[in-house]
Amino acid sequence: MTLKRRNSLPVLCCALGLAVQAPGFEPVAAKHGIVVSAEPQASDVGLEILEAGGNAVDAAVAVGFALAVTHPYAGNIGGGGFMLVRMATGEAGEAIVVDYREEAPAAASRIMYLDAKGDLAPEASVVGARAVGVPGTVAGLALVEEKYGKLGLARALAPAIRLAEQGFPVSYALSQSLQGGQALLSRFDGSRRIFLRNGKLYEPGEIFKQPELAHTLRLIAQGGPDAFYRGAVAKAIAATMEKYGGLITLGDLEQYQAKVRAPLEGRFRGFTVLTVPPPSSGGVALIEMLNVLEPLDLGSPNSYQSIHVMAETMRRAYADRAAYLGDADFVSVPVAGLTSPKYAAKLREEILNSKPEAPVVAGGPAAWSEGAQTTHFSVVDADGNAVANTYTLNGAYGSGVTVEGAGFLLNDEMDDFASKPGAPNMFGLVQGEANAIQPRKRPLSSMTPTIVLGNNRDSGFGIRDSGNQSPNPEPRIPNPGLRLVLGSPGGGTIINTVLQVVLNVLVFKMDVREAVTAPRFHHQWMPDELLVEDWGFSADTLERLKEAGYKVNARGGIGECQAIAIDPETRWRFGAADPRGDGKAVGY
Repeated sequence: MTLKRRNSLPVLCCALGLAVQAPGFEPVAAKHGIVVSAEPQASDVGLEILEAGGNAVDAAVAVGFALAVTHPYAGNIGGGGFMLVRMATGEAGEAIVVDYREEAPAAASRIMYLDAKGDLAPEASVVGARAVGVPGTVAGLALVEEKYGKLGLARALAPAIRLAEQGFPVSYALSQSLQGGQALLSRFDGSRRIFLRNGKLYEPGEIFKQPELAHTLRLIAQGGPDAFYRGAVAKAIAATMEKYGGLITLGDLEQYQAKVRAPLEGRFRGFTVLTVPPPSSGGVALIEMLNVLEPLDLGSPNSYQSIHVMAETMRRAYADRAAYLGDADFVSVPVAGLTSPKYAAKLREEILNSKPEAPVVAGGPAAWSEGAQTTHFSVVDADGNAVANTYTLNGAYGSGVTVEGAGFLLNDEMDDFASKPGAPNMFGLVQGEANAIQPRKRPLSSMTPTIVLGNNRDSGFGIRDSGNQSPNPEPRIPNPGLRLVLGSPGGGTIINTVLQVVLNVLVFKMDVREAVTAPRFHHQWMPDELLVEDWGFSADTLERLKEAGYKVNARGGIGECQAIAIDPETRWRFGAADPRGDGKAVGY
């Protein structure tokens, strides 16, 4: 049931226990719990778990497994990612990062994707079994469920099993996505049979059943992560690797572990920003940029002033990302230095005294590419527990390989390493030694799940119109500091997407729906160009940027942020699914 918002609507919805799907560009409002993901049926799964008494972690785990069924483009149990969890316990709350990034198999080597001439072999790191890193998703979701969940892994998996077994109607978006993935998926027997029906492509409205995947999910529900890493599923992965010439063995699967890490913590204009550490570059770069921008006047959103200052900040942060960042378990990463206020002051002075055409150098030339086909979801429950999760197969449908007899796709995450340090890759980016391939190493990522805390009451988080808004319900949140939960897919654009949504809310006082909808831009140092979305920017501003020396190029959508904001006074939750995708925000 959808209700149109009126001045008294929150009172009505409170009585009915419904979330508000406001018309137009207003966010979804909910008094208790809210879920935002890139796929509507997965969002509904999260809401089902919250309404069944689960907390934000239970709901997040359920959404993660459901996306593996309904969003095979990026949702997965054959990939990996990062989950940022903030539990509203005690006065300060408790926050952790679960790093379940894929890692290189033991047989991997730094030259494994080079041909006899020492050049990058076409497709070697992106297609087929040799492109696959050891998957981490099942280990990560199981770990966080055991540590913080209330309902248990079997209950969290139940909706995904149902969707796989009984099937679900194929959306127009999924049908088009599968059609676009034909060239890759048709190269492997299991993928061709399951996702392409051997050439009889799914039409919108048809029911898509995945009995093999349902069986795999049942095994995980019954046996936990051991079923995936040591049992029948592990044997199916190893057999598929052997068939297609991959490197992952039973030993690689048995030794894999998700890692619990401390979040990076930054400060910005009275707010606390929690985000992820290496092997993601996202948190370091985000905090570095926020430090630089904190005291600056950013003008109005998407004005020349704001774009110029932010683009110059992006250039420097991405240069540092390229020069210094890698898996901190293998290389020394100067996190404290890059995120220090003193370093930010140095960069800020440089920005204020430089011109766009001036070169930016940091540490030495290095960069890497990352697939944009990732997905993010955000969850907040009635007690103020929050989860921001970003995970991926890397490219769309990963390596294209489906585990035979198990029904799920495997990642092509090995492409996120520097396949040939010091030489340009297929995108013209020079790759860095810190991210060179090593056995058991985790490739660098841009994933940036983020949670913002703070007591600033003038933050514009909810619906902008304040006339007769929601009543002040009895807050159930022990710690009132939760303000914003967000993240995005988008490969190398992820960090800048998260940065802009955070600034839209905290600085430009947009409500969360406006914040995720507003047009975006991106600069990643190399190549030296300013990308802007092909809508929403004034011709005068773009012309002034070009006159100032920027190489401006327009493109389609940048990122796909899924965000939740908490009104600091009323405790109402406001969710927004990015209109660049087909996601959904739901709550109660």
